Amino acid sequence: MAPSTGHPPRPTLSATPPTSSPPAGQGSWRPDGHTGLVTEDSAAAPLITVDELATLLTSDPPPTLLDVRWRLGGPPGRELYQAGHIPGAAFVDLDLELAGQPGVGGRHPMPTADDFAAAMRRAGVSDDRLVVIYDDADSTAAARAWWLLRYFGHRSVRVLDGGFRAWTSAGHSTAPGPSGSPGSPGSIELPGTPDSVPAPGTPLGDFTASPGHLPLLDADGAAALARTGLLLDARAGERYRGETEPVDPVAGHIPGAVSAPTAENVNADGTFRPAADLANRFRGLGVTPGSEVGVYCGSGVTAAHQTLALSVAGLPAALYLGSWSDWITDPDRPIATGPELGAPA
Repeated sequence: MAPSTGHPPRPTLSATPPTSSPPAGQGSWRPDGHTGLVTEDSAAAPLITVDELATLLTSDPPPTLLDVRWRLGGPPGRELYQAGHIPGAAFVDLDLELAGQPGVGGRHPMPTADDFAAAMRRAGVSDDRLVVIYDDADSTAAARAWWLLRYFGHRSVRVLDGGFRAWTSAGHSTAPGPSGSPGSPGSIELPGTPDSVPAPGTPLGDFTASPGHLPLLDADGAAALARTGLLLDARAGERYRGETEPVDPVAGHIPGAVSAPTAENVNADGTFRPAADLANRFRGLGVTPGSEVGVYCGSGVTAAHQTLALSVAGLPAALYLGSWSDWITDPDRPIATGPELGAPA
């Protein structure tokens, strides 16, 4: 692709960095004495353990649970949900409810505020109720929902560390059944999908979406940050280097970006590494407490996971939501390949 003519050196952040990131070493929320209502303490840290969740589910009211199991290429998360889920969880479809229509903005562009709010209300999300999100294990999909809820203004959102695998490994119960079954508050199928009738008495949430509560990058801002700050590429190293590209039509990376594969944020069981370890990892990549940091990936899913890991480490970062799948829609944007950073865009 042709070299860029350049942009003003401005990281385009649509909001100031979040003020609720926990300090290093405090990556897990302690729920003692709290219910599922939003409190000052419940708005502090992004992760929750399976035992903490099990305790909270006995409170009145319990937190709202979202099952966001999703995997690029399948199997469908809805089928996994129907085979067994944490009791009370509502299924949320990443492709349909956590993204807009694919196109110029990438494969998983930002949903509109109205569409996202409607999807969250269908899932039972309310402004004053703690939300806990889980996926299979490594929190890649759950982080996407976490980021969107925080960006659109929900004050208290937690990701279940280790996901569904950790829940079942700890011996906690699961429930089979289609979305919308009794005991699954807020689980209402999208119009036109199977089992579209909600369970009798299914409560709807009252979530209201107001954008701009987390920092957001566009393509120009990502290019500028690669020059003036630090832009992390969350994809696997071989995709960053342009050796392979299994999803998008063009391989390579944004010039000036640093390779930082998301897989290195978690342990073998899918749980996050301790906050101090994550802080050391990101320091090794060039992140300091005063750094201006941005993150991108293929379509804004694993980049949200990277943003979550940075938050666990107490390091705020801006997300380029459109990511590589948006970057390559403009043929004038430059592309770098190989292990080197390449000349900044």
